[in-house]
Amino acid sequence: MNNKELLGNTLVVYVYLVKENRPVGTREVMRGGNLSSPSVAFRHLQKLELMELIEKNESGNYVVCQKKSVHGYVWVGRNLVPRQMFYFFFFIGAFITEIGIILSYLNINLGIEISFLFLTGITAVSMILFFIEGTSSSRKLKN
Repeated sequence: MNNKELLGNTLVVYVYLVKENRPVGTREVMRGGNLSSPSVAFRHLQKLELMELIEKNESGNYVVCQKKSVHGYVWVGRNLVPRQMFYFFFFIGAFITEIGIILSYLNINLGIEISFLFLTGITAVSMILFFIEGTSSSRKLKN
């Protein structure tokens, strides 16, 4: 099965199971995934079983048997982090560097070109947009 099936509540259930890192029952998945009923949780667990990402143990609980990459996200330990957050941190570094350059130029009484200030503004806007998109993607995983 392909990555396209690992979306929505199925992805939320999968991330919950990876974070728990222990055998989990259907009702726990329902509560942890903020789902409406045990039958909804069971359906998503079945999908994950068909994808061979989880398996049912002898007690009837579910455990992760494979951590799969998810489009637009990166696993950092047991946490799924949106790629946009990495871009956000890149632009924070660039922005801090640009502010440092501006301050050093002001300190030694050199003029700052308007184009450099414009580029610093673009960096700030990019940083803010990636932060907004990254936090939005993060919230989708938490329901």
